[in-house]
Parts: sequence; C-alpha cells; structure tokens
Amino acid sequence: MLTHMKTTVELPDELFAEAKAVALRRRISLKTLFTRALERELRGPTGEARQDRFRIDESGWPVLRVAEDDRTVVSDAFVHELRDSEGA
Repeated sequence: MLTHMKTTVELPDELFAEAKAVALRRRISLKTLFTRALERELRGPTGEARQDRFRIDESGWPVLRVAEDDRTVVSDAFVHELRDSEGA
C-alpha cells in the first residue's frame, strides 16, 4: 500500500504560474507534474537512483565519491562548480 504525505512548498510566483500553465497544457494535476519532476531529479531520466557526487558521513561532513579510474583534481574551481551544480 502506497502512503502519501501532504506538505507545503514555497515557490516563486513566476515558477508556480509556469508550472500551472504546463500542467494545464498537459491536462495533468500540479501534484502529478511536481511528482514527475521530483522523481526525475532524484532518480534521473533512467528511473534508477541517482549517484550523487558526494555523500554525507556520520559526522555530517560531505565526502566526495571518486571512482578508481577518476582523475579529478579537487581545486577551488571544482568545489565552486560542485556547489553550483548542487544548488548550494
């Protein structure tokens, strides 16, 4: 049995108006639009759980995930790019 949770989300007026218009054009509810968008953000286009570029350790610190063949150099520019991509 699926459970649902109600919540309140504060959105910029322009974004909400655009979302309402898109839902209306697609003939779907805002709930459906938001659910699909959130699923894509969390799982990616393939529907599989997205592997974030970092995880949070037991102390609350971010730890970068690095594959064995990854040659990423962690520089100030890389950290800023990562922060921007994560919306921080």
